[in-house]
Amino acid sequence: MDTLTNARGLPPIHPGALLREDVIPALDRPLGDIARLLGISRQTLHSILNERQPVTPLMALKLGKLCGNGPDLWMRLQARWDLDRLARDKAAEIAAVPTLAAE
Repeated sequence: MDTLTNARGLPPIHPGALLREDVIPALDRPLGDIARLLGISRQTLHSILNERQPVTPLMALKLGKLCGNGPDLWMRLQARWDLDRLARDKAAEIAAVPTLAAE
């Protein structure tokens, strides 16, 4: 199954990648400070940044508040990432499901 893409034709990215590459460097704060402000451990933050842990709805709320952009971006990024990974992992199972048309 093909990878999901966004409107620009780019594949989904994990929200942790956006945090790691763009957001945290722009905030110019140590990771320990970011973790403390989010109310999470440094290990949890590192797990998100290294794409080993998803951004949960609670984390999306916290990131949205911290960054001032709300939770929707973080939830959309995570949902697209999850759908893409599942589509790849379950391609054969999904391909076996027929597409029905209403008469």
